[in-house]
Amino acid sequence: MRILEESDELVRKLWDNTNYLKEKLRALGFDLGTSKTPITPVIVGEEAKATELSRTLFEAENVFAQAIVYPTVPRGRARIRLQPSAVHSLKDLDYAINSLERAGRKLKLI
Repeated sequence: MRILEESDELVRKLWDNTNYLKEKLRALGFDLGTSKTPITPVIVGEEAKATELSRTLFEAENVFAQAIVYPTVPRGRARIRLQPSAVHSLKDLDYAINSLERAGRKLKLI
């Protein structure tokens, strides 16, 4: 709390990272829904595809993106969940974006 009271630098960095990530993923054609928070869903639709995307990102790209499936979300709205933070660099975010692009194309999601 003390850190946040002294400066809004980390909050601004979090939102800069969030906006950057969302902008780049939308430009690639990913459906991010309407989240108004830093939690960034990448909506896939089918549960099996979301699970496969999550597994591909982790095993092939070393990117952790949890699959979220029914009953946590409605059927047909399965997704992976990304969570940028203030400590991620643009290099980190670009790595994740490029990884998602490769995996998304491989799985024919984009």
